[in-house]
This record gives sequence, C-alpha cells and structure tokens, in this order.
Amino acid sequence: MPDESKPPSTDHVRLDHFLKLCGAADTGGQAKMMIQAGDVFVNGEVETRRRKKLIMGDVVFVGDDEFVIESLDD
Repeated sequence: MPDESKPPSTDHVRLDHFLKLCGAADTGGQAKMMIQAGDVFVNGEVETRRRKKLIMGDVVFVGDDEFVIESLDD
C-alpha cells in the first residue's frame, strides 16, 4: 500500500499554476488572461497554452520578471 502521507512526486508544473505560485498572477483567471494575451514567454517563445507543462530548467518571462524552474518540490 502506498504511503499516503507524501504527495505524489511530479516532474512538471502547469504554466497557469506556476504563475500563481510565483506571484505573477493573483488568481487562475488572471493567469489565464495573461497567457491568452500573449504576455507570457517560456524559453523565449510566446506561450498561449495555459496547461503548458513546465519542467526544471524552463525559463518563464512575465513583463520584466524572469523565473527559472529550479525545483518542483513544495
């Protein structure tokens, strides 16, 4: 039986969730609007998929802010 006290590990985080985690967006709705407007870049490319899976090493730009995915642990 799996240990239920530990959440399952993951190798990615969704872009919309990441924008909330890093404080670039206050809500999921705001994150969605930012992504759809073309205001978010991942690894130098405009990203319009809010469910884009980010992995370690990805670089996210929102305005003048740069975020590097360094750890996927909570």
